[in-house]
Amino acid sequence: MFAANICFMGEDIVGSGAGIELVGLTKRYGAVEAVKEIDVKIPAGTYCCLLGPSGCGKTTTLRMIAGHEGVSDGDIIIGGENVSELEPARRGTAMMFQSYALFPHLNCLDNVAFSLKMRGVSKSERRASALEYLALVEMEQHAQRLPSQLSGGQQQRVALARALVTKPDVLLLDEPLSALDPFLRIRMREELKRLQSELGISFIHVTHSQEEAMALADLVVVMNDGRIEQAAAPRDVFERPASVFVARFIGGHNVMSGAVVGEDPASAVAIRADRVRLARAGRAAGDESGETHDITARIAAVEYLGLWAKLRLDAPELEDFTVALPDSQFFDQGFTVGESVTASWRSSDLHRLGADR
Repeated sequence: MFAANICFMGEDIVGSGAGIELVGLTKRYGAVEAVKEIDVKIPAGTYCCLLGPSGCGKTTTLRMIAGHEGVSDGDIIIGGENVSELEPARRGTAMMFQSYALFPHLNCLDNVAFSLKMRGVSKSERRASALEYLALVEMEQHAQRLPSQLSGGQQQRVALARALVTKPDVLLLDEPLSALDPFLRIRMREELKRLQSELGISFIHVTHSQEEAMALADLVVVMNDGRIEQAAAPRDVFERPASVFVARFIGGHNVMSGAVVGEDPASAVAIRADRVRLARAGRAAGDESGETHDITARIAAVEYLGLWAKLRLDAPELEDFTVALPDSQFFDQGFTVGESVTASWRSSDLHRLGADR
């Protein structure tokens, strides 16, 4: 694990990090606005995930922070300095690309040392620093290998060492885990989080994976159609989604018209899938304290997911309504596709949603 190696590296490998502020940041491509006047503050030393579907503007935002895309309007402030017009090398950032972008003709050591070479660092100094950062990511034993001789996970580690060797205040990561298999993806996100915490620098990580953002981030910035729908801690985003879009995109929530629960039909409410009780039609779903709501529906589909079973319900008042049951409860009850059930929930578990931006 990275943490064991970090302890031996000394103070010179630990960064101080820098806060980032985006003020009215906008990007236009002709008549198309890809990013629309977004405002967000990312405190120093934060692991921030930009989360959203394809085309929502998250990668364009990352590339503007890096300086690889020009700013149409607004400002990018890093460590208190407006860097909107600065070239990438002067921003105190480093970027790790989705493709890793390693030079195929250079070995791992020279790939990591390349940016230092471009800065005029002496050969002995840059090679020593490159070896140090390869050790940080547990790749020093492969220093002489070419990228083609490495696995995808090993290439990612080398790309990470190359990004960190310049000691940036902010590391920018463009979907760095998307090419990895599920098992390695989980291990690598654990190591990314540990590394960020140990180094103390700011990470801004673009992802379309809700699970990845929840696992990694101190701050989740949910984007949609070029705008920020919500920026908050992962638990706040999940427990209190700010809009219909966030509730649906984050997952684990059912969105209903207010009319279903006796409120304004123009409003929307959400209930977590694991907060819904289920019983066969005509039976109570269990003792409940406080005001409750219930509805009769038919089980339209069942998915067994190991720890949980997900049941999709069909009723005129409901759309894409799911119930998450612990596996033991699901098998004890023996629910099957096609049978009628009563779904119920406490009023206190309902969350009122704001309008989408």
